Amino acid sequence: MQKKTSDEVPKEVPIPKVPAANKGAVEFLSLIELKEIKYCIFGESLVAISESGETIGTFTISVEQTSYSPDDWDEEDVYLVRASSKGTIDGIPCTTSITGYVTKKLETVEQHTKESVRFREHPVETRTHVVRRQDQLFVSKTVIERDEEIHVDTFSYKLAQLHGLVSESANFLVMRVMARRQAVPQDAIFLAFGIDQHICPCTYRPLGVQKQKVGKEEVEVFVIERVVHSVDEVPLCWQFYFLSDGHLSRRVQVGSPATMVILQMPILIDTDEPDPRPVFEKIPLDWEEDVQLYSQFLDRKEELKASHATYVRRHPELRALLADFLQLLLLRKPDDVVTFAAEFFAPFSAERPPCRSFRHSDKPSPFRSHV
Repeated sequence: MQKKTSDEVPKEVPIPKVPAANKGAVEFLSLIELKEIKYCIFGESLVAISESGETIGTFTISVEQTSYSPDDWDEEDVYLVRASSKGTIDGIPCTTSITGYVTKKLETVEQHTKESVRFREHPVETRTHVVRRQDQLFVSKTVIERDEEIHVDTFSYKLAQLHGLVSESANFLVMRVMARRQAVPQDAIFLAFGIDQHICPCTYRPLGVQKQKVGKEEVEVFVIERVVHSVDEVPLCWQFYFLSDGHLSRRVQVGSPATMVILQMPILIDTDEPDPRPVFEKIPLDWEEDVQLYSQFLDRKEELKASHATYVRRHPELRALLADFLQLLLLRKPDDVVTFAAEFFAPFSAERPPCRSFRHSDKPSPFRSHV
């Protein structure tokens, strides 16, 4: 690609009035939960079929979790969405690729789109870059003909104007959620990028459940129609056919000679339902009336008695020590028995320094003479 001969910085072009999404669309996006999106993170591949039934290309979509850092400082957990279609229509190679970073709230922070039509004498490539910076969304569209950059448009939108925006990369996640629910918000008006990359209204409409043959198997698919209503262009219309878990089984763009279909059934993604928490009923327990428990109680009682008796026989000093303590206790009769016991046994501790014993019971004896 050759650089532009002019060093002038492209100026922002005026943009038409930005439409607004309605309340139903904004609420629908805000109520999508992370646990729903968790089951929409997968890759899939379809083939492009011509009107004559010939395979003329491929169509792939992948969604994965990653981190996004526009300034190599603050990182944000996002979804990385990639979509690519390659094919040959009427002998002309055509490719389209989309790479987008979508937040967990399904807001687009950056998106790269490239469309290429390789005519023999006049190849044309259109590149669009969308990036969020602070409170604005910047859009840059570049047209390259014969490997020479000939036209650049740049414009920006305030994020406050873009509530309900569903970019092309976010659209794959939104539609997978709709497919898994098998429900589309009624009369909801979203926002999307049109052909010229200006913001325009976008609607989704359910076309019901239909039958589709995949390989040798006939399955039910949920059909959603998406229409982007460009202001000065013909509306763009697609019909998406989804399996129950959100896998795309067919995609038809109105006016396009190619249809995207899957050739074999994918492994469907099951929703992990947590096991119900077990409930244990409280059973009244009367161990004295339970023969088995009472027998275990008696056995344990005799076992402890035997163990204690054995210990006392092996340590005869224990009897002498206890007898001495009880004798002194009955002689002194202290009010604080606990403190008296602590002071009595304190000299037997190897860690305590020597001290005078029985301070609390050391009363003068009436049988001693005081000098």
